[in-house]
Amino acid sequence: MVRATHEVEYEQMLLSRHGLLHQKYSRREHSRLERSAYILLSRIRVQGPMSIGELSDAFGLDASTLNRQTAAAKRAGLVERIPDPDGGMARKFRITEEGERMLDDERENNTESLDRIMSDWSEEDISAFAGYLRRFNVDIERLSGRPWPRP
Repeated sequence: MVRATHEVEYEQMLLSRHGLLHQKYSRREHSRLERSAYILLSRIRVQGPMSIGELSDAFGLDASTLNRQTAAAKRAGLVERIPDPDGGMARKFRITEEGERMLDDERENNTESLDRIMSDWSEEDISAFAGYLRRFNVDIERLSGRPWPRP
């Protein structure tokens, strides 16, 4: 007998293949934010300004990877470096107005894509699916020791 986790693994693989919000479902031809920038901006938005060390801890990535990602986001005008608002030594990254605008646009485009994908779903089914996804993510975060703050 096949365990249900085999089915979850298979469906998760297919989900990653689709890229979830593939351009086929999107009004735009290409995403304007790279995936790493989208996740970086989302984290900074919900948590507030963060240093490279805090970002490294939050994502479980080495500082050199975060340095590259934040440098690219800074060049694109999405984030800026500021002194630590709490008076610490490390400088922090905060989202610029352009970064906020692009994140809002990207999130709206993603939501519209999901609306099209799930157009035949009831609100109850969508809510239940969201609850299961949240539970799945929270359990991953618990095991990794890296909880993601939720708004």
